[in-house]
Amino acid sequence: MRRMGSLVLIAGASLSLLGASHAASKNTSRPLRVEVFKGDFATVNSFVFSNGKSVVVVDVQRKSYEAEKLAAVVRSKGLPLTYILITHGHTDHFTGMAVFHREFPQAKIVVATEDIKRDIKNYAMYMDSGGQTGAEPALEPALRPKSAANPDGFDYENNIQVLAGNRLTLDGGGTLELTTDYEPAEAPHMTTVYSKDLNALFLADFGYNQVFPWMGDDITRQRIDQWRDDLERIKARYASRHPTVYPGHGDPADMRLVDTMIRYIGDFERVTAEAGSRKEAMEKMIALYPDYQQADFFLRYSIDNHVK
Repeated sequence: MRRMGSLVLIAGASLSLLGASHAASKNTSRPLRVEVFKGDFATVNSFVFSNGKSVVVVDVQRKSYEAEKLAAVVRSKGLPLTYILITHGHTDHFTGMAVFHREFPQAKIVVATEDIKRDIKNYAMYMDSGGQTGAEPALEPALRPKSAANPDGFDYENNIQVLAGNRLTLDGGGTLELTTDYEPAEAPHMTTVYSKDLNALFLADFGYNQVFPWMGDDITRQRIDQWRDDLERIKARYASRHPTVYPGHGDPADMRLVDTMIRYIGDFERVTAEAGSRKEAMEKMIALYPDYQQADFFLRYSIDNHVK
């Protein structure tokens, strides 16, 4: 892949890649901070929130070796990890659960809704029964679902808890507001996270920044249309706040990223509807977005799904 896993610290509205903190308001005695861990495999992001007293991690990578690096970042804080929030049921966001459950057994693995818990379990079973692609291998042994035939597998039912409400508050201060009222899009169910302390919006996989969005597997035309509709709702809800926007893949940006995503969806639908072959669709999308990553993985399998 193009780059090794790395850590990005964000300060205020700045988008610098290293060395800064993203602080909360001056009135907060223990300012909330967020650090972006940028995975190599699938360019997926994880987010480490801390406030001087505790840590919360949002999403935990696709490969165990990436999750191990992320766990080392968490340990370096010298603070208890209290929650591991998984935003949606795709393996590039939840595979690291096995590593984190082993390394931080007291931390709670949580999701915003019962639907997302079900999505995670279902996608794990799908990947474990041949759903992998040429670019994405099958589940690692530690994430294979626990069963009578695999008693040492991951216990999705008991290891994942559903939060009682739509907020996750860190021990020591700082609240993450969770929103899930979206139509099925990139995933059947998705959680976005907003921090008032940071004025920061975490889009999960509603947002890709200079990375080809994943539209493979069972992502139908209807779900792509709903993805665009969800983005319009996100824009209406948050644009006036001018937050820093953190996508699930790629670098932080501002609310213009939402407009870019909406434009990309329109281009993808048009190109895949008009193309006479998968090769033609690939060439046209790469020409339109020459600087985007994951052409051989995300774009290829998305086009395979929509150009027959």
